[in-house]
Amino acid sequence: PHNPDISTNTSMLNVHLVPHTHDDVGWLKTVDQYYYGDRNNIQHAGVQYILDSVIDQLQQDPARRFIYVETAFFYRWWKQQSQNTRRIVTQLVNEGRLEFINGGWCMSDEATTHYSAVIDQMTLGLQFLNETFGECGRPRVAWHIDPFGHAREHASIFAQMGYDGFFFGRLDYQDKARRMKTKEMEMLWRASESLTLPLADLFTGVLPNGYNPPEGFCWDQSCNDAPIRDDPDLEDYNVDEIVQRFLNAAFYKTNHIIMTMGSDFQYENANLWYKNMDKLIKYVNALQAKGSKVNVLYSTPSCYLQELNLANLTWPLKTDDFFPYADDAHDFWTGYFTSRPALKLYERLSNSRLQTCNQLEVLSGPKSTSGPFGEGDSDTMKRAMGVAQHHDAVSGTEKQHVAYDYARRLATGWAHCEVLVRNSLAVLSGSESPRVFCENLNISVCPLTESSQKFSMNVYNPLGRTVSWPVRLPVNGSLYSVTDTNGKAVNSQVVPLSKSTQQVRRNRGYAKGELVFQVEAPPLGYTTYIISILKDEPPASSPKPTATRSIQNKVHAAESRQPSGAYIFRPNSSDPFVINKTAEIQIVTVSSTVQEVTQWFSPWVSQVVRLYEGHSELELEWTVGPVPIADGLGKEVITRLDTDIESSDYFYTDSNGREVLERRKDYRPTWDLKQTEPIAGNYYPINSRAYIKDDKHQLTVVTDRSQGASSIYNGSLEIMLHRRLLYDDFRGVGEPLSEPGEFFDGLVARGRLLLTLTPPNMAADVHRPLAQGMVLQPLLSFQDGTPLANTKLEFTGLQDALPPAVHLLTLSQWDKDSVLIRLEHQYQAEESKTHSQPVTVNLQKLFSTLEVLGASEMSLGANQWKEDMNRLQWNTGTKASKPLLLSAKDPSPWEVTLNPMEIRTFLLQLACGFSWKRVRCRFRD
Repeated sequence: PHNPDISTNTSMLNVHLVPHTHDDVGWLKTVDQYYYGDRNNIQHAGVQYILDSVIDQLQQDPARRFIYVETAFFYRWWKQQSQNTRRIVTQLVNEGRLEFINGGWCMSDEATTHYSAVIDQMTLGLQFLNETFGECGRPRVAWHIDPFGHAREHASIFAQMGYDGFFFGRLDYQDKARRMKTKEMEMLWRASESLTLPLADLFTGVLPNGYNPPEGFCWDQSCNDAPIRDDPDLEDYNVDEIVQRFLNAAFYKTNHIIMTMGSDFQYENANLWYKNMDKLIKYVNALQAKGSKVNVLYSTPSCYLQELNLANLTWPLKTDDFFPYADDAHDFWTGYFTSRPALKLYERLSNSRLQTCNQLEVLSGPKSTSGPFGEGDSDTMKRAMGVAQHHDAVSGTEKQHVAYDYARRLATGWAHCEVLVRNSLAVLSGSESPRVFCENLNISVCPLTESSQKFSMNVYNPLGRTVSWPVRLPVNGSLYSVTDTNGKAVNSQVVPLSKSTQQVRRNRGYAKGELVFQVEAPPLGYTTYIISILKDEPPASSPKPTATRSIQNKVHAAESRQPSGAYIFRPNSSDPFVINKTAEIQIVTVSSTVQEVTQWFSPWVSQVVRLYEGHSELELEWTVGPVPIADGLGKEVITRLDTDIESSDYFYTDSNGREVLERRKDYRPTWDLKQTEPIAGNYYPINSRAYIKDDKHQLTVVTDRSQGASSIYNGSLEIMLHRRLLYDDFRGVGEPLSEPGEFFDGLVARGRLLLTLTPPNMAADVHRPLAQGMVLQPLLSFQDGTPLANTKLEFTGLQDALPPAVHLLTLSQWDKDSVLIRLEHQYQAEESKTHSQPVTVNLQKLFSTLEVLGASEMSLGANQWKEDMNRLQWNTGTKASKPLLLSAKDPSPWEVTLNPMEIRTFLLQLACGFSWKRVRCRFRD
């Protein structure tokens, strides 16, 4: 793809013009409205016209270039094109004139996404490009020009996907000022402390103008900059002045500089851009004859990167990440870590459901997509999840009507998956009786369990190990019998429905109690429980409140000239307002299954503290909302856990749910921080866990969604749960973050935190499996009555449970006869005495029902064979980063060894009478 026509000049400053458009997959308008150019009164933008116009203009001159990034949009456009247009586009791609950059379904957010969903959305986009254009459609460069801060795990993922480099637009204003001074805008990012060098090394560059054109050079129809007036007879002739302005960008190390020529939804009329850029190139380069040392050319990020690589310099090393991001002294973009908590949870649950859907499609074969319950598919959910990873989707920084659209897409995706899952479970169990899924169990609503005298519950476990899980079903009886597949009685208890749940549920259900018991489900499989009513009268009412030790819960209120908003967190004081020092204890339940205490801090904040039998972790179920705003103050609600751990300003947060980074209050590893926001400037994103520790104890919190967290005081850990604000924060979204909720009086959010207290050296052994269990939750489904005699009540897709260190990250149908599988080592190096060791898995002896005939290893993004991966090498002046041998090798072709934090991706050929050669050929272009 590196085009020979692109000529650079070694003795000059080479200015690489990169024509591009930044197309948000939803933000102020929905993804559909952006594609079609609908509702232009909100924002003028129509992606279909951009692609039409650019393809037309690229054909006018072979020197012109364009890059395109968001596959979600390109896929739609491509589907609507004629054979003739497709042929032209393919030729442009093959000649390097149209180049795909990044290439995921969207440009994902980096703070609030989970690595498994990021890998999935990248794979979805890359698979489409690979199947459509082959090797010339494979993006070489990752491009995150707009996300608000950058996660180390994302860099690690891009490196493992085979990208040669990564460019972004936003970094902290203090960090940027220092880097411009020292010419360290480009660096080598070492994105893992566990993976063997240089597996997770990624060349990273900060773009000079964010992602906009330099000032005065915006020639889009949406801009007002002067065109190039090149008739010397006209008084407005401005060629010389424009050339001079180009010489002012010299804070980069090499004699190459990249200019992003484009911005949000630009190039709808591409002629304006290209006509002026053609002139710019012509006139600037004409001055070389008079001794000018500037050479301007059409280019792409990969051509620019190639030149940097050829310069053979040594580059600074970066080992931490780029959070939090501030664009001014009082403008920390740390509010979005928590914004829209219900959407953030729904996205995470949808990921769990998608993985279950993918797995069952493989385990039950072709009948899953066309079976007794109709036509189902996993693609709709894959695309909905792909769009949800966008940096204005799960991040919570979109308009309210767009947030509803993302949720609606996920719901539609699940509706398609639900048919697939029904078909699959019918195939595996042999029972075609109707099956229901209860979506509202978290507010104790499930019509079947509320009214049925006898029913069965199927528990599907998407993890590669046996799982024990507490279940709470809404019921109206006071005593039930619960039996497992062997007919053995399971300990159960009916607890009265809490006042808090009644308030959230309102009129959506009528259960008076919850039936609580523990289920155990086999790896990658299901089991069945049979539940029948023994006593039909309503459960006994709540016992009298008793006093217990108070737990403090606090809230930040916000008011200032830079207000808190969807993006920015800016409290008006450093001391939180205490909602209530002592909680009113509503009810204490002690039974053989669960002990729980319900606490009320105010009419709109309550919490249940639970300890389940046989579990060492403490569960905090919080319910917050509707957040009152009648006092004219927006509010950001935090929960703060105060301990006597001597954490001395250090705390730890995960990166996209994988590796953990050390944080220190009022400190940044790469520059001398001038702290201007003592609270917001210390907030970091967490996706699955955060902890504080000293020599003896570690308090770890595992979360059910992405949130913002910090440690402001010694021994304390705080997590922001919910935010409702009255002002826009002037970052473009144009409306306050005040979610109306289902009943239009303010959103109620409910969630769970799991707390563990362990010695530090044993903490990972507890929090790693706990967090994976929270991400991939069992799927419950219900059938009325007693299962028929020949129903298969239990199934496991694995021959044996996976070793504790190994996580089955992906199992999904790739094409008719092959399956994509990812195996992951879920421990960091030196994190666990027992599990931070290499571990080996046999691919042929993995599945109980699938016969594996062949396996080929692929890059993490599954768009290259592993053996063909060949990335650019970079020097850091430290140890030469030549590829080292992996620390542990595979003992045999079928046996795969995983080192700490390693993910390995394979295409498996299943026994279906299909020649392996043909599967391979699909990738060789």
